[in-house]
Amino acid sequence: MAYSLVLGVVAFVIAVSWGGPFIAMLRRNGVGKQIRVDGPQSHFSKAGTPTMGGLLVVTVVLGITIVLNFLNLVGMNTIGRSVLLPMGVMAAMAVLGGVDDWVNVKSRNPGGIGLLARHKAMWGLAITTAAAIGLHFFLGLESVAIPGIPEKISIGLWYIPIAIFIINATGHTVNLTDGLDGLAAGTVLVAFLSYAVIAYLQEQVYLVAFCLTVVGALAGFLWFNAYPAKVIMGDTGSLALGGTLATVALMTGQWLLLPVVGVVFVAEGMSDILQVAYFKRTKGKRLFRMAPIHHHFELGGWSEVQVTIRFWIIGIMGGMVGVALALI
Repeated sequence: MAYSLVLGVVAFVIAVSWGGPFIAMLRRNGVGKQIRVDGPQSHFSKAGTPTMGGLLVVTVVLGITIVLNFLNLVGMNTIGRSVLLPMGVMAAMAVLGGVDDWVNVKSRNPGGIGLLARHKAMWGLAITTAAAIGLHFFLGLESVAIPGIPEKISIGLWYIPIAIFIINATGHTVNLTDGLDGLAAGTVLVAFLSYAVIAYLQEQVYLVAFCLTVVGALAGFLWFNAYPAKVIMGDTGSLALGGTLATVALMTGQWLLLPVVGVVFVAEGMSDILQVAYFKRTKGKRLFRMAPIHHHFELGGWSEVQVTIRFWIIGIMGGMVGVALALI
């Protein structure tokens, strides 16, 4: 654990040190966020804020983990090869999100548009299918842990479609959460910290190291993403982090706890689904003032900082409950 905690601190220091030059580079290249024209008017001032900031987290995490894997090749047992799978998911989802962000930035339409939804979904499905196959056939995972039951329960090949759904859903809901300064980064940080504890309880030492490296990098990113944000995570980070979080949860077998640990992501995703369904059902009426749900509270009078911190608190409580259930 000491080694893993040090990795987290190293990741934080690197992210904070590199953050300023990285943001300046984004500005020089005109990588500015376009704001939804149908979003809250208070967000219009964010237009032009550098986006694709998730690259800061992804490059720090992948860089540290690649170096540690290289040390393995020369006989230093610093990290396990099992983390190559979450690394691969993080890299692939970051590329997909990065392309979407880049198309959005270069779009001439008001509010910007990214990749076509069907193209984004197709590539997302390809990545998550490859990840699910890797989890099942290369890591030999096929079970689920249920709180209160000592032994994990095997579900055989059903593991693959379930894993595909979980990775896709988590990536999408974290993406929806990335709508306020610091909201996604803070809640994802708590979720990775929770799964670091769960992995530690299972003695998956290399997965603990990976999770805490992500936590440290996210803390460094939050240094610049806290209100008022100097950089926005974008799909580059939200898809990568969401997909990787789900992969980590699947590797622990405690993926049933993901909706508890990620309670904020579930609320964001469900609010969006319910809003669309209610709108269609009632032919134009709205269930929430605006979806995802963080905008509902904004329009209800909460400040952006209040929404963010209160959602962080809910995320912390969800993480505590999730770890408690993992101990049963």
